[in-house]
Amino acid sequence: MKKIQPTNIPEPKGHYSPAVVHNGLIFVSGQLPMNHATGEVETGSIEKQTELALRNVEAILTAAGSDWNHVLQMTIYVSEMDDWDKVNEVYKRILGEHRPARAIVPVKTLHFGTQIEIQAIAVVKED
Repeated sequence: MKKIQPTNIPEPKGHYSPAVVHNGLIFVSGQLPMNHATGEVETGSIEKQTELALRNVEAILTAAGSDWNHVLQMTIYVSEMDDWDKVNEVYKRILGEHRPARAIVPVKTLHFGTQIEIQAIAVVKED
């Protein structure tokens, strides 16, 4: 098992790794809409939050040797189910034609008052 800690992402404050690779699978921990360069949490529109959380997932996938086309499944936690359409539009724009398995799960609250958290399972790209 290999822990993934991208150099451009600060180490988590909690007791977990941004991702773990095992047997060719990448397990990405839930990513919030956080600007890792500044440490600031995005609390603006759900569209901005969705894009930033997805870009954080993408940075971890890249560090682990993968990309969007190798994502198998994503779980998206949202604090407002009414935002489903907006989240879906940003998701579609970023992932393009790739359609991994996905669940959108409504939750009461998320850390730092954000509206979205995204985790993923992917495979490592073969050379």
